[in-house]
Amino acid sequence: MAPPTLYRPFMTGTYAVNAGLYRLGHQPIPWLDPPAPEHHTFTLDDTYPAFIASKAAAHQRAPHQYMGEAALTPNLREAALTHVACTLATNSAGLITWDGHTLRNGLLGWQATLHPRWNALDHLQRFPAPHAHLVQHLTPLHALDFLGLNMQEDLALIARDPHTQADWLAATHVLSPQHWDPRDKLGRNFTHVHAPIPGSAPMNATAPRLMDAVIDRGPFIRFAWGLSMTDRLDHHPAAPPDADRHPHTRFDPHHAYLRVERQTLTGFPDAHGALFTIRPLTHPLTQAVQTPHHAHALATAIRSMTPQQTEYKGLTHLQDDLLRWLDSRSLH
Repeated sequence: MAPPTLYRPFMTGTYAVNAGLYRLGHQPIPWLDPPAPEHHTFTLDDTYPAFIASKAAAHQRAPHQYMGEAALTPNLREAALTHVACTLATNSAGLITWDGHTLRNGLLGWQATLHPRWNALDHLQRFPAPHAHLVQHLTPLHALDFLGLNMQEDLALIARDPHTQADWLAATHVLSPQHWDPRDKLGRNFTHVHAPIPGSAPMNATAPRLMDAVIDRGPFIRFAWGLSMTDRLDHHPAAPPDADRHPHTRFDPHHAYLRVERQTLTGFPDAHGALFTIRPLTHPLTQAVQTPHHAHALATAIRSMTPQQTEYKGLTHLQDDLLRWLDSRSLH
């Protein structure tokens, strides 16, 4: 498998909280060199074992902290989970297969028959495979859980009432959260979910139009980014602490990472909802910032953050040393 794609959303030189939607399969992604459209929802790359190991650890520790449902209709569940199974198989280049009933993973050495409408699975079977040891002690809880454990992406389902137009987060399977708790968001509407993000008010004001676009006119792709002082994937608030966002951690360019989230949104108008995928990608900062132009753009983007945004991103006590390092590598 190939290495993960390195996206650089910071190259705009501005940190912005907005929808930033690109039409999947049609609009070029400017963070690619050269810019080009992307067509896939799911990616299997050479970090696949690390993702599965991280998800397995989170699952064994406390699965209820990462996944749940809130008033999810059978119609939306069936539409979304069937789409996930089919698209995951299509995007896997034959490593994962789906025949409409059974999902089989030739990398992890397991397969199960899924019943997407009722979130059920049965006939879980295991067989020898290159990474079977990563899941040998896992027992998937339901169909969404099994699907989520086979991929590098996290999953969420957004629902909308066809009569009142009220929206809410109807399901989560988020095993790699970046310092947020999926339980805090479940059952909440778009505005509530994004309210803690400084600078999100203008985007939240457009929530009804965004929901229309996501459900009726997708699929879309978008990107979010930040910096981490470790490359750990799971930063659930209840997970064991590490150096990232620890008050005693100091900036070290050789222990810092660009963390980009590649997110896709696929609507199911007839089922009144949408699928939201989140794929974290972590790259050493020294790899992400390879040229003076990269360093200048990232420094400018960080300087564009408000103090509240700097704090939200966990950069307050790192910012001075980080900017000095970037400025030393920048264009003057």
